[in-house]
Amino acid sequence: MAKGITLTLSLFLAAYAQASVMTPGKLTVGSDITFPPYEYLDGKTPAGFDIEFINGVAQAMKLEPHYVDTRFTSLIPGLQAKRYELIASALFITPERSKVIDLIPYLKTGESLITLSSSTFKPKKPEELCGHKVGSMQGTYWLEKLHALSTDYCAKQGLKPIVVSEFSTDPQVTQAMLSRAVEVQMTDAAVASQVVEKMKGRLTLTSDTLLYPVLVGLGVSKTNTEFRQQLTDGIAAFKASGQYAALLKKYHLAEPEEADIQALKQ
Repeated sequence: MAKGITLTLSLFLAAYAQASVMTPGKLTVGSDITFPPYEYLDGKTPAGFDIEFINGVAQAMKLEPHYVDTRFTSLIPGLQAKRYELIASALFITPERSKVIDLIPYLKTGESLITLSSSTFKPKKPEELCGHKVGSMQGTYWLEKLHALSTDYCAKQGLKPIVVSEFSTDPQVTQAMLSRAVEVQMTDAAVASQVVEKMKGRLTLTSDTLLYPVLVGLGVSKTNTEFRQQLTDGIAAFKASGQYAALLKKYHLAEPEEADIQALKQ
């Protein structure tokens, strides 16, 4: 019975989709494809959690996904300029972003800290970063938190400020740390785990709790309400198929709880 319901919904979405996307039969997606495990290039093919997720949702909507590789700070302007109808790029839901675009929550994550394994400085929490050099990708929501921490905590404690360096992509931050231009890398927890594993002992994860927990959302234009509903229905069909749960398990990620989603509305 469940398969029949899913099939009926998929057929409905197929007809609905053609009317509300920019190019009939296609779903155009903006993504910064430099951020494994969420999105990256496997050869010349986009891969990662977000890519697999959107591929599955697009299939439920009977649409063919097309990815526009866009640097993170240009994602929202690109959506507003109608270069694509959807952002799928580990975009954290913040009050500032929610003012300019609609964000549909689909993941829960947070941040981690990484250092060189040989470093004597191994911070577990942001408050330990006072007086140290920290690297981050541009446009991330935790940058504002680091600057606020430097002003509101470090300075008031008589400690030196946090020296924050921003880079266009996350791999550039890792490279800066390997060359000792920065001491610490702050990045998404799932990204951090993969980077540490990939470096095979050269880097270590120093934080032992999820820092600045946040929900991750798909970005759509506030003016495209028809597409937002279509996308929401597509996500529901993908979840009903059981593929979403399997994907979360594959990447060791978590689905937002209802309490998390309700908190966004307060």
